[in-house]
Amino acid sequence: MSGGSAIRGSRVGAGPMGEAERGESAPRIQLSFWCSNGHETRPSFAQDLDLEIPVTWDCPRCGLPAGQDKDNPPAATKVEPYKTHLAYVKERRSDKDGEAILDEALGSLRERGLIQ
Repeated sequence: MSGGSAIRGSRVGAGPMGEAERGESAPRIQLSFWCSNGHETRPSFAQDLDLEIPVTWDCPRCGLPAGQDKDNPPAATKVEPYKTHLAYVKERRSDKDGEAILDEALGSLRERGLIQ
């Protein structure tokens, strides 16, 4: 079966890509970052006078923070354990407050005849 569209299977903007089409690339610098597991990461940054280099970079291999000092990498951030809604409520309320709220709710249900 012939006679299909010549552009079938291509997308808008498809074509040869290169510096001639995009323009020249900005000059780049590569910096090394090391995590506490000894992994080295070398991201590249635009070589710009106003460039702010990040202090830490996430290691793509293990996810730990990495710094530019190989002998003294940053420590892993402390991860707080998952807290339930009840745990947050217990932080805000004392046992005495909880008993008062429970008594109030039970009294309301008794008034409406839903419990005895």
